[in-house]
Amino acid sequence: MSDVRHVLVLPDRDAAQEAAEALAERFGIDEEPRLVRDALAGEDDAEDAQWLVVLRDEHERLDPGALDAFAGEWDGWREEP
Repeated sequence: MSDVRHVLVLPDRDAAQEAAEALAERFGIDEEPRLVRDALAGEDDAEDAQWLVVLRDEHERLDPGALDAFAGEWDGWREEP
């Protein structure tokens, strides 16, 4: 089994939560993605933070291009490993 992870970078918490909820429906993932606040350098305000949606893909069945397009629906992107 592989330990492949995908990281979607989204502009705010609301977008991250919406995307995380939509992942199961769109891609049929079993495990709930993890949401992580990623503060920009030198910023303490939550408004200036990006949010990461981290999901495991042990069987490497998720298409990176499809995940990037999916994140783009919320003005985000998939971070390359």
